[in-house]
Amino acid sequence: MGMQPSPKKTVTLSNAALRRRVFKDQFAGKSFFILTSLPLLIVLLILITLALRTWPIFAKQSVLELLVGQIWKPFKGQFGYYPFILGTLWVTVLAMLLAVPPCMFTAIYLSEYAGSAMRTFFKPLLDLLAGIPSVVYGVWGLVVVVPWVQKTAAPFSKQWLSFMPFLRTENTTGYGILAGSIVLAVMVTPVIISIVFEVLHAVPFGLREASLAMGATRWQTVKSAVLPRAFPGILAAVVLGFSRAFGETMAVLMVVGNVAQIPKSVFDPAYPLTALIANNYGEMLSIPLYDAALMGAALILLIVILIFNILATLGLRRVYKGMHNL
Repeated sequence: MGMQPSPKKTVTLSNAALRRRVFKDQFAGKSFFILTSLPLLIVLLILITLALRTWPIFAKQSVLELLVGQIWKPFKGQFGYYPFILGTLWVTVLAMLLAVPPCMFTAIYLSEYAGSAMRTFFKPLLDLLAGIPSVVYGVWGLVVVVPWVQKTAAPFSKQWLSFMPFLRTENTTGYGILAGSIVLAVMVTPVIISIVFEVLHAVPFGLREASLAMGATRWQTVKSAVLPRAFPGILAAVVLGFSRAFGETMAVLMVVGNVAQIPKSVFDPAYPLTALIANNYGEMLSIPLYDAALMGAALILLIVILIFNILATLGLRRVYKGMHNL
């Protein structure tokens, strides 16, 4: 007969194996934590780097003076972000006004009315639109949107809508806020539709069934039961679309006109912060404080986008937490 291992030896081997398993589990957990923390560390590093590179101009001018300053003359040491901030807001806000209503109705249709075959067809199409490079949208804006604004939208507005100050136009070339907003609206459409669809789809179907059982129509169910429940998530989707539009560079740069002025009409050219950085960084950086001024514009963009993304994330977490608590 073979010799049987002693009970004491068996217990020792089991403890060693258990220690190895615990070590591997702890090592995997710490490794995943480090990898998960890397994006946050990268963002913090970018913020610190931009703040340090911007400090020379902050030491000379206050933040308020930079934000409300209307003169941009680097050769004279005058740096005012106000025209660029207004240009960014005009383009972004108008893009969201154009994009949000059709995105909402499309997401509601896909979630509440369309069949599975229709959803299967449209979902990959939305992913395809989201993956198209921004320069392609910019070229499309040059070829289609800019001529349409010049030859159709501007004459129509001049003849019929000139009583509205923000729709007044003179001799426009088509390059301006309206063209940039249309291109941006198309670009953010896949993002907003996808998120709103997922939020609506996360609303428990029991709410719909209860509403329909009470005699409500499908639209009444959507309006009174589904949309109120999903409203924080819908708002988060709009905020994420806004942050995407706010930070877009290439497509806007190609069609917005790039004129440093305070816009008064949607047909006026503008100069968003993103275009300012893309057009000027790398040129004339021997001018004192010019590099710091451009880094300041980048810092403003990053802070605004971070704030909107954090708000959107909190909104989405609130929605999904509410769903799980039902």
